[in-house]
Amino acid sequence: MELVVDIQKQQPDFTLAVAFGVTQETLGLLGSSGSGKSMTLRCIAGIETPTQGTIVLNNRVLYDSQRGINLPSRDRRVGVLFQHYALFPHLTVAENIAYGLRGQSKAAIAGQVADQLHQVQLVGFGDRYPHQLSGGQQQRVALARALAPAPEILLLDEPFSALDAHLRSELEKQLLKTLAHYPGLTLFVSHNLEEAYRVCQRLLVLSAGKVVAVGPKQAIFDHPGTLAVAQLTGCKNLSTLQPTGGYALRALDWHCTLQTLEPVLPTHSHVGIRAHRLTFPEQPTQPNTFPGWIAWTSETPHRISLYLKLGSPPIDLDDYHLQAEVFKDKWAELKDRPFPWFVHLDPAQLLLLGSEETAPRPTE
Repeated sequence: MELVVDIQKQQPDFTLAVAFGVTQETLGLLGSSGSGKSMTLRCIAGIETPTQGTIVLNNRVLYDSQRGINLPSRDRRVGVLFQHYALFPHLTVAENIAYGLRGQSKAAIAGQVADQLHQVQLVGFGDRYPHQLSGGQQQRVALARALAPAPEILLLDEPFSALDAHLRSELEKQLLKTLAHYPGLTLFVSHNLEEAYRVCQRLLVLSAGKVVAVGPKQAIFDHPGTLAVAQLTGCKNLSTLQPTGGYALRALDWHCTLQTLEPVLPTHSHVGIRAHRLTFPEQPTQPNTFPGWIAWTSETPHRISLYLKLGSPPIDLDDYHLQAEVFKDKWAELKDRPFPWFVHLDPAQLLLLGSEETAPRPTE
């Protein structure tokens, strides 16, 4: 199984220019809104036509601008699942699932529909209409319809974004179980890092129509390489830097000097550290430990976000340098500690980042 994409498509604000390959692992397309994620999927599916380039799926040419090849969607063996289900309201659940099946006996089609209903845990729902289903059930029908014709590749375009948090979690678990038995390739579009991380083994990061990183998800998370990739992978603490020689730098936005494990190069423009990597030792015995004060806090059901000022007490809520995230049990230990706290930026957790122009080309 292999998909090879090398296309360009003129967009109103930029030119989409992506080149990548997919073999067995689920590939997540990550990027901000308007970065070209969905357009890439639509070109693969045949819903949109690139300006130029090639798309090859399992040695079958789906699109080749030079050779004048552009297979219609129905002949591409591509399954697509959008965020807005797109079920046919006048067809039953069974008829929706069977829509892409043709050239088979009624018994064979009925067998495939029954199998798909079992896979998505909707046995007994075949005679219902979409309006009689919940949002989560409709999305499961859409998944069954996409998989029924046994596509060689499954394209998932933010399939959970229209669902509430509980349904989103349930559908994600359903999808993971389904993908575990799906023999084809999968591309998963999301702007949610944690969602993409749970579903996918590899990530491709898009920014303004260009591939800015591609590789194993943990490698991209640990070594984003550029400011854009760090931002798109959820790094909340970023500062411009000034090299001070060798393995040290001045973080201009945090007003502190930091030691690093890697040499600071002329191509490095920013330093970052992820919010969950900040720690709070009781004594300043380690490098990169500074006195800190809390400007304000916010909470989720499980975590507390701490907005920290280094070096001196904050004068207002906006006067902070860094954001830390701690679980609530850790917060219970910390919250009564007198100020200033000690804030540690582990040299091993610092991200040295370059601009897009100086960043190395992404590789598989």
